[in-house]
Amino acid sequence: MGQIKVENCGDIEGLKVITPTVHGDNRGYFMETYNKREFFEAGIDVEFVQDNQSASKKGVLRGLHFQKEFPQDKLVRVIKGEVFDVAVDIRKGSKTYGKWFGVVLSEENKKQFFIPKNFAHGFLVLSDYAEFCYKCSDFWHPNDEGGLAWNDPEIGIEWPRLIGEYRGSASAEGYKLEDGCDLTLSDKDQGWSGLKDTF
Repeated sequence: MGQIKVENCGDIEGLKVITPTVHGDNRGYFMETYNKREFFEAGIDVEFVQDNQSASKKGVLRGLHFQKEFPQDKLVRVIKGEVFDVAVDIRKGSKTYGKWFGVVLSEENKKQFFIPKNFAHGFLVLSDYAEFCYKCSDFWHPNDEGGLAWNDPEIGIEWPRLIGEYRGSASAEGYKLEDGCDLTLSDKDQGWSGLKDTF
């Protein structure tokens, strides 16, 4: 392997942070964002079938999402701005069930985050604007969506630059970034339950 560096994420098996080799000169830069052979050698043997891209403003929190019957492996990255990206282990029988791992992804660090099947996933936008791209190993099934409350105290995600008080629901009310920017969630994401009530 020569074009990527792969790091495991603490004691949560399967999660990986990938840093590409960036070739830069006075014209700009070039990098490989995906190479099947190198990913396979790094232990990521996945066939991706769909690419997605989203744009979000500062303070937007998307998640925590998963598919129930058609779980997806995901390879996520940021091409504009900066986000804090999170994965929560929801694999039944896993020794790290309910544990989370977070990583800052940005256009500057060019890191990618590999999230295996049966993890809940979400992110918080830290920059004024962010564009987020990800590959999936299964198609989106609209009737198969699941989710967890982003602020479930049992999971205890430490969202950076976010201040507020837990009020017993997934509502964004009362939460702001440190600079005063309001937290923004979709109605759907404010309706998810915690880990105990979901599984």
